[in-house]
Amino acid sequence: MRALTGNNVHLRALEPEDLEFLYEIENDSTFWEVSSTETPYSKYILQQYLANAHLDIYEAKQLRLVIGINKSDEPIGLIDLFDFNPQHKRAGIGILLLEKEQQKGYASEALELLIDYSFKNLNLHQLFANITKDNKKSTKLFKKYHFKEIGIKKEWIFMEGEFKDEVLYQLLNS
Repeated sequence: MRALTGNNVHLRALEPEDLEFLYEIENDSTFWEVSSTETPYSKYILQQYLANAHLDIYEAKQLRLVIGINKSDEPIGLIDLFDFNPQHKRAGIGILLLEKEQQKGYASEALELLIDYSFKNLNLHQLFANITKDNKKSTKLFKKYHFKEIGIKKEWIFMEGEFKDEVLYQLLNS
């Protein structure tokens, strides 16, 4: 797993032991906007999800990895490839980090690891990210890695009684 290990964090597959962490993340309503969720998940449903997490990205069309701190293996976030399309060599990318672990460079390192993995190991041509216009932290993070704004989806996200614009960012493997 050397390809998915950085100086401070590593990316790893989900394990059954991640149930409590996943339960905490998926049921934190502050994350629901970015995950398009409106209802909590039961531990039973998450156990079923974990049981199928071993599926290959070519079969599942997605890959969810835990962001862990190297020193302790403590899970601090998740990073995903979604809408994986091997025919067109593209995938969406999303990242979620516990608030207490933000602004420490962990998200940046995790994103760099997954970009490298996507282009070198999965042979993707492009990655894209959907970020609401008001999400300044994510916008700054993705722009740091040269994602370019290519469009705005007007009033795309409805959350807490208001519509938000979502910006589409793209990174080409050149």
